[in-house]
Amino acid sequence: MTTSSLLLNPHHQGIPEQSLRLPRERRLNLLALTSIIFFTTCGGAFGLEPLIGAVGPGWAIILILVTPFVWSLPAALMAAELTALMPEEGGYYVWVREAFGPFCAVQQSWWMMTIATVWLAMYPVLFVSYLSFFVPALETTANAPHAPFVALIRWGLEVLFIAAGVAVNLRGAREVGSLSKVSAYFVLGSFALLVLVWLKLGSLPASFPEFIRRDLASSHAGNVLLGLSYIIFNTSGWENASTYAAEVNEPQRNYPRGLAVALLVLILCYLLPVIAGVSITSEPTIWSADAGWPAIAKLIGGRWLGGLLAAAGLVSTMGLFNAQLLYASRLPFVLARDGWLPRSLAKSSSATAVPGVSLLTVAALTAVFAALSFGSLAIIQCVLYAATLTWEFLALLILRIRRPNAHRGFRVPGSWLGMAYVCVTPSAFAMLVLYASLHDWRSFPGQIFVVATVIASGVGLYFIRRRFALGPPIGSIPNALATKR
Repeated sequence: MTTSSLLLNPHHQGIPEQSLRLPRERRLNLLALTSIIFFTTCGGAFGLEPLIGAVGPGWAIILILVTPFVWSLPAALMAAELTALMPEEGGYYVWVREAFGPFCAVQQSWWMMTIATVWLAMYPVLFVSYLSFFVPALETTANAPHAPFVALIRWGLEVLFIAAGVAVNLRGAREVGSLSKVSAYFVLGSFALLVLVWLKLGSLPASFPEFIRRDLASSHAGNVLLGLSYIIFNTSGWENASTYAAEVNEPQRNYPRGLAVALLVLILCYLLPVIAGVSITSEPTIWSADAGWPAIAKLIGGRWLGGLLAAAGLVSTMGLFNAQLLYASRLPFVLARDGWLPRSLAKSSSATAVPGVSLLTVAALTAVFAALSFGSLAIIQCVLYAATLTWEFLALLILRIRRPNAHRGFRVPGSWLGMAYVCVTPSAFAMLVLYASLHDWRSFPGQIFVVATVIASGVGLYFIRRRFALGPPIGSIPNALATKR
């Protein structure tokens, strides 16, 4: 039996055969696939506001145009090929395990679990910020006499937000998917209306290109890492969308097209509202997580438009949180299933397949991280996410070299030239993030300490739990990738 046959045979992988052989009418078409990819990776321009406040409008526009092609597209293509090669539960954990062994797989998944929790914690922070548009008393002011009390109330609302997401997820993936689809339509429609109102007002000054040129020439020292953190946060997650590859009609045809359309929509969804907003104001206090799109929309079209964008922000953050919690809760579940975490985390509902204990554990950690500021969270996820993606790109390269002829439902186009683009470009970008981290680390000592703690605890987890990790896990391919028999 060859490696390729093992990779494709669901009985050898512990995967139900019907999950890989869905009838055509139950598979995702191009439009449905594109919608899911968009919501998994973007969900609108919410969360992008602090980027402009940190690096200015000129550099923000440059990053919005460049980052998707040096970061998002390579990640999407990498995930597409590896998912087609090994369409197993666990995703990147399986890829790294088969390429480098259990130690590296545990480290990468431990880091990714931290990233997922940090991502989740960003959404309740944003939710309360958009809610403050309707309840001004929730706005944070550093010098206000009741600032600590307001911060406590905000955190309490963030915990309630997390509990609502848990309630939805406990009902199963179908309910999460239904809410996500409705949320995507509402969010896109709101931003489209914002751009239309701005165009009708004719607010773009003739000096706008000169304004951008002057901003690019200005110095934003000390904000490089923070700016990269925000843009990476807003252009990441493409490997999560790849888990749907086995449920797509004609994946070799539709997956690249779906990725291309979703990437174009992401760029336009970020670029056009940002151009509209910075033509009105470039004030950092407006371009922040505390004010953001509701305040910007109010300046463009009045309170009614600000209210619409605030409502869209509430919808978007809840939809994004639900979708992210759906996959994040599976990370400790998969590690526990293989013995790297306590077995109680591997329990799942027979009716909904929801890993309840794992879900509640992730939610509890999210509530702790939600007490941090948005910027602090962005720094932590930025550094760790660059490291985890590096493992995944290396896994793609190793498995392509070991098994060049293994059947794949999708393959990175362009032969080795395409592989060079996919692997080298984001790796260079990751090195830039690392350089920025080392260059500016004194500005973010707490965040860098958290990153170091996560890395050290991952190593400790492996050596403490390796005797509990029992044999080959369900869905493994023992020695298949090293030997053809």
